[in-house]
Amino acid sequence: MIFAHRARAWLMLLPFFGLLGATYWLNQQVLPDLAKPDISKRHDPDAIMENFSATKLNEQGVPHFFMAATKMLHYPDDDSTILESPRITMLSAEQPALHASANHGTLSSKGDEVFLQDQVEVLREASARQEGMTLQTEYLHIIPDQDLANTDRAVTLVDAHNTVHATGMELDNKTRTLKLFSQVRSEYVPSKP
Repeated sequence: MIFAHRARAWLMLLPFFGLLGATYWLNQQVLPDLAKPDISKRHDPDAIMENFSATKLNEQGVPHFFMAATKMLHYPDDDSTILESPRITMLSAEQPALHASANHGTLSSKGDEVFLQDQVEVLREASARQEGMTLQTEYLHIIPDQDLANTDRAVTLVDAHNTVHATGMELDNKTRTLKLFSQVRSEYVPSKP
């Protein structure tokens, strides 16, 4: 008996619960979707390497290009690769090596171009025909497959007898030519007997 009495009391509330459920469902249909965070717009690295180095070989299997950095971060949203304290060496069988270093660097998405920034220094080793030389600038664009490096910024070149200041330059490592583009000033210091 008690069970039948309680069942009748709950049956009277059944239309109320049905109306409550229908009201909740209708409310959910008219509310806008809550904005979900768009993770595709985030700039988070998907790969981090510390103290790495890589060597690129030429067609004969001989090391041609060497790159190292204290840290490399790859970002998938723009396919960029950032380098911290990069060091680069361009090797040639016929010519002395070129060494470049900087505080920061960026690799192109295909990895075929390197952009060095902030206290860039290039050292050309001495050879039997040429003295060693250092080059300093704030930005350098390197194309390893073509053995080219260029900048549109101020550069300072120093060798045993000359200090040259210019704006913009192109260095061809294959032919060992250096083109200075504008505002070239040179100071020659003769060797002491």
